[in-house]
Amino acid sequence: MAVHASLSHAALDRFLRPKSVAIVGASDKPGALGATILTNLDRNGYAGAIYPVNPKREEIMGKPCYPSVDALPEGVDVAVLAIPRAGVLDAVRGLAARKCGGVVIFSAGFAEGGEEGLAEQHEIARIANEAGMVVEGPNCLGLVNYVDRIPLTFVETNAVPPAGNRAVGIVSQSGAMAAVLGTMLLSRECGVSYSVSTGNEAASGVEDYVDWLVDQPDTHAIAMIVEQFRKPQAFLAAARRAKAAGKPVVLLHPGKSSAARESAATHTGAMAGDYKLMREMVARAGVIFAETLQELGDIAEIAVRCAALPSGATVVLGESGAFKALTLDLAEELELPLADLHDEDSPMLRAALPVFVPVSNPLDITAQGLSEPTIYTRCIEALLADDRVGTVVAGIIQAEAITCAIKFPAIMAAVEGKVLTKPVIFAGLDEGAEVPAERIAALRAAGIPWFSSTERALRAITRLTHWAAQDLGVNDLPATPLAGLDVVSGVIPEYKSKALLGPIGLSFPKGGFAASADTAVAVADGIGYPVAMKAQAAALGHKSDAGGVILNLANGAAVREAWDRIHSNVAAYSSAVTLDGVLIEAMGKRGMEMIVGAKNDPEWGPVVLAGFGGVTAEILQDVRLLTADLTEEAVVAELMKLKSAVLLSGYRGSPALDVAALAKLIVKVGQVLRAEPSIREIDLNPVILHPVGEGVVALDALMLVD
Repeated sequence: MAVHASLSHAALDRFLRPKSVAIVGASDKPGALGATILTNLDRNGYAGAIYPVNPKREEIMGKPCYPSVDALPEGVDVAVLAIPRAGVLDAVRGLAARKCGGVVIFSAGFAEGGEEGLAEQHEIARIANEAGMVVEGPNCLGLVNYVDRIPLTFVETNAVPPAGNRAVGIVSQSGAMAAVLGTMLLSRECGVSYSVSTGNEAASGVEDYVDWLVDQPDTHAIAMIVEQFRKPQAFLAAARRAKAAGKPVVLLHPGKSSAARESAATHTGAMAGDYKLMREMVARAGVIFAETLQELGDIAEIAVRCAALPSGATVVLGESGAFKALTLDLAEELELPLADLHDEDSPMLRAALPVFVPVSNPLDITAQGLSEPTIYTRCIEALLADDRVGTVVAGIIQAEAITCAIKFPAIMAAVEGKVLTKPVIFAGLDEGAEVPAERIAALRAAGIPWFSSTERALRAITRLTHWAAQDLGVNDLPATPLAGLDVVSGVIPEYKSKALLGPIGLSFPKGGFAASADTAVAVADGIGYPVAMKAQAAALGHKSDAGGVILNLANGAAVREAWDRIHSNVAAYSSAVTLDGVLIEAMGKRGMEMIVGAKNDPEWGPVVLAGFGGVTAEILQDVRLLTADLTEEAVVAELMKLKSAVLLSGYRGSPALDVAALAKLIVKVGQVLRAEPSIREIDLNPVILHPVGEGVVALDALMLVD
């Protein structure tokens, strides 16, 4: 499939801020796409030149018509194609010849419509790339530049410029969802700077618009709805730039349930599916994941309404003991850090409270606020002054207008006219309460998001708090190539994989390959007994399933008997498998069975998988996906997030395990993967993890090489 070339910011400036617009298929018929475009531009006071194109009309809405794109003046900034698919390709050719800066294509039926449509979309991409022309779509809803009030969409739009110079940029492959998200944000009085629907992405994609938005001073967060990243590496680079600029990128990505591409050769391929891999790589680049459309809007709203982003520890001010308990449960589930506050270390907050209310977090002020509303003011002021507090959440029972009239002014008194250096977020407990609109508007004007649900607020705060704490630092270790890799391909059996990986420092049991029973005995004699014997063949991915592993062989006679038995077992398992020979290895100490795998994805690049292993690895799937550039410290932190991580630290009297040694092995595997793009997968399973100071040993190894 053709992939569009990266677009310059100058080209996107011209496209998103056009000084001239041609409307191909212009009309004055109510409901027609070409009519809505014209109406939108007129309604929003567009001051640039407008060129309607319609061979059947001499003028439309007082503007002279052009008979074709070939008759247009040279250098129009953007042409909007409000025409059927059949005429699109010729129009794109003509616009490229007239040096048009960009084209918006509404029509569907291209890549999603069969081979003919796909071929036409490829041709559109070729023309656009050759001409340096931006193409949005096909199969898109267009764009809205709210900052300059330029709506190039067939949805009737009043493009309200963002107030207060803080706004969300919307980038979505789905035009309908872009419009829905824009409606949601605008209904909350939350500014939107630009909204772009990319559709089929023939010659521009989400990564282009995200990269452009990072540099726009009127965009402070980017909300995305994406089903497929067509240029993953370009998107990751744009996302990292956004993180460095302090602009959250929030992503809603449908597709968790899509079937993953799996490899039958290794555990790693089966356990690192497309969605999991995408999510790890994108999150590692600093992108915040939203689980629902509502959460996408919630996170984006906090990111642009609050002058400072949530970070550090949160404090929740509430009015109910039951709510306090529920909040503690939710905070633990979400892994939301809560500030640890007590009477003895919080003098200002202690002074703000009645004697019968202890300092705690969440803070339960009971119903005291109804009789003494200034308690809200005093508590919020105390919390804002406390360096241990990163975010203040007011979890308030609103009830009805009279109750709101008591509580809201006292809360506003703590923040009005002040420069807030940390977020204050209002979260109602009673969704559906009759809250006067002017109360909500006043909070928003003061930079305080209003939520009708505390749970929604805490989820959004958690995402942003974790984002603020995220370190995108990478290790500076060099990539590590493998000598001899250039002469192998396909599935590399264990004995060859260990011969390739051993020289770079990966630890394997002492052993040797044998192609005959006599050699097997000689290898075993040289190692010393007891030994293990393992069948070796590229076609035998899981040896134990075929009876291809025999342990604790005590002497040469046992080795000869095992040679015959292994060959018999494998022949009974599959007549198609011919053994290269066997691997003889020293029996080692028992330990915790782990798995370390690695995968070079053709789109996303190298990723490492690590967790609890053994024959049940694929069943339990207690693993973490890690990018191949993490530091050893970051790897240790990820390993301690495993569901069974308590087993690593010493459980019920067992010794703590050498997690640092396991992290070193994982980092080294990452170095190999970064150096060798021909390695599709590496599978080390099991990796035996010993007590602290005793290291790790990989008992099995398998590689898949292009």
